[in-house]
Amino acid sequence: MKRFPLLLTAAAILASAVPALVQAQAQASAKSAFPSKTITLVVPFTANSGSDIIARVIGPRLAARWGQAVIVDNRPGASGNLGANMVAKASPDGHTLLMAIDSFTMAPAVYKNMPYDPAADFVPVAKLAETSYVLAVNPGLPVKDVTALIAYVKKTPGSLNYASPGNGTPHHLTMEMLKSKFGLDIMHVPYKGISGALTELMGGQVQVMYGSVSSMRPFAQAGKVRLLAVTGTARNPLAPDVPTFREQGIDSMDNGDAYYFVMAPAATPPELVARLHNDFVAVTNTEDVKTELAKLGLTVRTNATSAQLTAQVKSDLLRWHKVVKDAGITAD
Repeated sequence: MKRFPLLLTAAAILASAVPALVQAQAQASAKSAFPSKTITLVVPFTANSGSDIIARVIGPRLAARWGQAVIVDNRPGASGNLGANMVAKASPDGHTLLMAIDSFTMAPAVYKNMPYDPAADFVPVAKLAETSYVLAVNPGLPVKDVTALIAYVKKTPGSLNYASPGNGTPHHLTMEMLKSKFGLDIMHVPYKGISGALTELMGGQVQVMYGSVSSMRPFAQAGKVRLLAVTGTARNPLAPDVPTFREQGIDSMDNGDAYYFVMAPAATPPELVARLHNDFVAVTNTEDVKTELAKLGLTVRTNATSAQLTAQVKSDLLRWHKVVKDAGITAD
């Protein structure tokens, strides 16, 4: 009779240990099985976007390192939500990964019915690169720096329009952050893509716009737009003559750079995440990759650990939620 409770206790202990054992075995299996087939880098934007360029530059190097084919799958739509949702639902075995940009942290604030949870459904793998945004104006506008632009808008409230490639894009939210900081009355005009917005800026139909340095620089060199300031803590190598916001007395745009990073489905085993992190960092830090990306205005930044990248993503989710709420931004 005394042995019966002991047997029950032993059985209970064994039953409670089974899920943990199964999970450990699954993680070990996933770790040892990678890579066992083609790896897909999902780019949630069109070809020639920043994340697409990075994926296509490092893809062949990763393939050589892993001994498996690496393909780039462009899944644009809904500010990156379509591609992100595909990865969120993928098997957590390292073979389907998201090539994300900071808009990943913006979309949840704009779209109210998200098909995935950006915090719970992903695990950050590695930060790869950064690039500056630049504040540009039509050259006919009588301002040469940010201070002069702010003064002009305050003197003539409601007289200027600014362009973006669409509601909820980084170009849109970054400008709204500046507007909120200084109480600027300037109208947002969204376009369906960067080309239309740039054309209207050069034509003077809109007078102000945020954009990447790489997209704005050729038009600035041709005298069709004027660059006032770059985001971040240092000048951009592609536009060394353009001062930062901080140099002009504005420190709130230090963390306004775009950053590119890799995400995996949330249940990916920690050991596999660590391996992926090391592989992406090693490949991205090769001199040929650094040189190729630098020509496009992208600076390699891989010093963040997975935990640090997780903290940055969570912080940005909160930051952009506040910007969107304060500005009353919607997806429409």
